[in-house]
Amino acid sequence: MNYSTKISERMWNQPDKGELEAEREQTFIDDIVQKAHIEKELLAHLDGIRTVFDGGAGSGRFSILLAKQGLQVTHFDISQPMIDKAKELASYAGVLDRITFVKGMLEDLSAYADRSFDLVVSFDAPISYTYPNQERTIRELVRIAKKRIMISVSSRLGALPYLANPIQKNQFILDRNSRDEWVQWCLRSREQMIEGFSFRPDSLKAAMETGLLSDPEEARQAYDRGEVPWSITYHFLPEELKRILEDCGVRNVELAGPGAFARTLPNEILVRIIQDPEQRKGFLEFCHQYDSHPSVCGLGKDNLFARGDIGGQEPAEQHSGEKEFSRKVQDEGDGV
Repeated sequence: MNYSTKISERMWNQPDKGELEAEREQTFIDDIVQKAHIEKELLAHLDGIRTVFDGGAGSGRFSILLAKQGLQVTHFDISQPMIDKAKELASYAGVLDRITFVKGMLEDLSAYADRSFDLVVSFDAPISYTYPNQERTIRELVRIAKKRIMISVSSRLGALPYLANPIQKNQFILDRNSRDEWVQWCLRSREQMIEGFSFRPDSLKAAMETGLLSDPEEARQAYDRGEVPWSITYHFLPEELKRILEDCGVRNVELAGPGAFARTLPNEILVRIIQDPEQRKGFLEFCHQYDSHPSVCGLGKDNLFARGDIGGQEPAEQHSGEKEFSRKVQDEGDGV
């Protein structure tokens, strides 16, 4: 087991991880936007799907959603606390009998034969946490997919602004009274982070070149000291992810950058929108349209989303986000 896997296993198996991850949509607005985008994509592309593999399924946000559609889902995760929480939520939702729970490492899918599942999904960047084996992990996910694959990975262009904005997460806090220690740290440390910040272009340039925003060696040393560092994370470029998928034989690859629109708005406005059900609905629908446009796919808040077909389907005529924008412009021009 390499250091990256060991670090991820320690981090995600902290006892409170299942509870905290299950509450993220009540805590952070960027999670609401990202998960709404993925949910819309999933529900729109379930034709011919009966079996699903959810790799890095966490507390069950999407495995439970898919089970509710009558599908048989394999919920695969490295974290026992996450699996335990997912089982609890699946039982509450009445879909426990449609989900098989498996504890394992995403780097090792040897237990599954080629084309084992109609649909393979992996969301919220578990692929990026398998560095330096992220390409091999994608190949394995494609290998076990029969009809379709959907994944989201850490976005390099989307993440680089973090290095120039130490308070970026404050923009997306929905519940300032959350018991999440990270929320309280962000609020408590805001002024200190601003005062202690200085722009370091060398760090940005290095991250742009390598896809790594932090030093893997520092994470290894922290792990050896018994600490719980954040998983070593590889950040993909859009053209890189598309190339890898196409090299694996995936067709009709479409990309999106969930959060690209939302990140342009201040916290006060985002909170106001999300707390109003009518505004929230329209906002999330527009975010999906905007964030699906190819011009912004790399600028999502955290993740780069990709969807594609397995096998020899005909190439898509035009990216879905681009078609939607083009149709809207044409309608306006025609006075519709």
